[in-house]
Amino acid sequence: MTVETVYPTDFQLHLFHEGNLFESFKLFGSHVHTVDKVVYTTFCVWAPNATNVQLVGDFNNWDGTHYSLERINNEGVWIIKVNKDLSGAVYKYKIITPDGRELLKADPYAFFSEVRPNTASIVYSLDGYKWNDSKWIQKKNKKNLLNEPIAIFEVHLGSWKIHENGDLYSYKELAAELIPYCVEQGFTHIELLPIVEHPLDISWGYQGTGYYSATSRFGEPKDLMYFIDMCHQNNLGVIMDWVPGHFCKDAHGLYQFDGTSQFDYANPKDRENIVWGTANFDLGKMEVHSFLISNALFWIDYFHIDGFRVDAVSNIIYWPNSGENSVNNYGIEFLQKLNQTISQYDASILMFAEDSTDWPQVTAPVHYGGIGFDYKWNMGWMNDILKYMETHSDNRKYVHDKVSFSLLYAFSENFVLPFSHDEVVHGKKSILDKMPGDYWQKFAQFRLLIGYMFAHPGKKLLFMGTEFAQFAEWKDKEQLDWLLFDYEMHQKANDYVKEWLKIYKRSKPLYQLDHRHDGFEWIDVNNKDQSIFSFVRRTEKDGEYLIIICNFTYHTYENYRIGVPKKDEYREILNSDMDCFGGANYINKKTMKAEDIPFHGLSHSVQLTIPAFSIILLRPVQHRKGRKGNGKETVRRNAISRGEGE
Repeated sequence: MTVETVYPTDFQLHLFHEGNLFESFKLFGSHVHTVDKVVYTTFCVWAPNATNVQLVGDFNNWDGTHYSLERINNEGVWIIKVNKDLSGAVYKYKIITPDGRELLKADPYAFFSEVRPNTASIVYSLDGYKWNDSKWIQKKNKKNLLNEPIAIFEVHLGSWKIHENGDLYSYKELAAELIPYCVEQGFTHIELLPIVEHPLDISWGYQGTGYYSATSRFGEPKDLMYFIDMCHQNNLGVIMDWVPGHFCKDAHGLYQFDGTSQFDYANPKDRENIVWGTANFDLGKMEVHSFLISNALFWIDYFHIDGFRVDAVSNIIYWPNSGENSVNNYGIEFLQKLNQTISQYDASILMFAEDSTDWPQVTAPVHYGGIGFDYKWNMGWMNDILKYMETHSDNRKYVHDKVSFSLLYAFSENFVLPFSHDEVVHGKKSILDKMPGDYWQKFAQFRLLIGYMFAHPGKKLLFMGTEFAQFAEWKDKEQLDWLLFDYEMHQKANDYVKEWLKIYKRSKPLYQLDHRHDGFEWIDVNNKDQSIFSFVRRTEKDGEYLIIICNFTYHTYENYRIGVPKKDEYREILNSDMDCFGGANYINKKTMKAEDIPFHGLSHSVQLTIPAFSIILLRPVQHRKGRKGNGKETVRRNAISRGEGE
């Protein structure tokens, strides 16, 4: 076969080096072309300090003697044209370093890779998949998701289910089983732990080597397209966990790619990520901007990804290894540029910051001085409420502010409330097992905690297994404990989570004003001795509200009085103590009429029974809209109490 050079335009190269070639994946990497019925394959790579670059693979017996790439500019872009269709060929680049070493590197822009433990790239075309998600695309473009319910199911594809022989489920098998499961549960989105190519299973994808290569563990890239397509056809959005801050140090990857710090910082103090044993991207290099921002657009373009959960934002805002003592302006400028570019490219794409810092305006627009994310994970709320729940109920009065504090800042950002994989691994216990007390008390407090999450302002995220109260913490080498569905309390716990998802999605007070002060009002936040909290969630429409009461102790209170906003009749539409959910069934069956007795600073009040470790949801009876609907609600609630669902 003959070897030639194909030159990119000067403008393409200019944009790449200034950090603005946002479709760099169309130039770099391997591409098969057909021109006038002549087929050839091009390879392009950036290696600024290499003295020579050769293409090696199974098509030339891994001998690159006659396959040297041509360096076409001073900034280190190398390219070669092979006059043959190399589709399916396995290849790497042999990089000759300034000090004479020979490195075998996978292609940073490869679209497909060998299955681990092999590490070579594969020539692969992403063209040709026929998408069937046009209705989803049109629908999501019309929505303002800040005012819509978002309930995210976080999934690690390698351990959701595993075949009996130890084989992983394929993308297509996951489409057949995971998608119907998520639909049945009632989630609005699936969030996938990183699916870029990575060499080590137990890194969960957070230590990537192939940012443009959907991991081959579960099949080919077009199989992943099929999975996402089927999600969309079933009204499920897909969020990709994405890691633009640091990368794997394996020899075939991006680390010291041309023998020098190319993608990573030159200063070892900044380069080496001590916590994770990885290398940090040099976000001061404009070519790295082109590489990473192009990567986000690539997943949107080719895979129809609906959003990104950007991992370890604190590691980008602040200089690595400095804690929160030294601001990295390169990192902030990169994040602002990333979010602006994606918003301009497709305003429907959701950007989530996994950020544990108190850096201000993370979700404010860039033109107002913010970083430009749509949402930020509320790590403070998550840590506080879990510490509170892990405290024995007798002592919760001493840590009362762990519940109340989050409402002091709940509207400073657009928040997601996460119970993620990080909270149920490495000896931290599962959400259920974090709860103190005996078997029954653990489940009662689990229900209380889950209900409080749904009632608290902010979008919702649950890691897989939490929805059926898995007892053991997450084991990344094993599948979830599906056998627990054979046990009554776990089945009832799952019924409870599904019921909350139904109520959440159809109750505007629980989501419409998630990010505004006027959507929330405390009724009683000061009852430390009994550890009872009560509050109101509202919509913009007057009279459309819900009342939530939480009892964080093992005492049951009868004839408990709380203030209410109006002289309405109130119906209990959910009580976590219903026997169909595993409770003792201390419920309020009758409609409660507000009395002209001022309480909690409000002009009216009601009395009700508040069971131990419970959350209660009250809705005002809407007389004017007809009793037919109210009757349906009563029938439905009674059915739930009998364990019949809808």
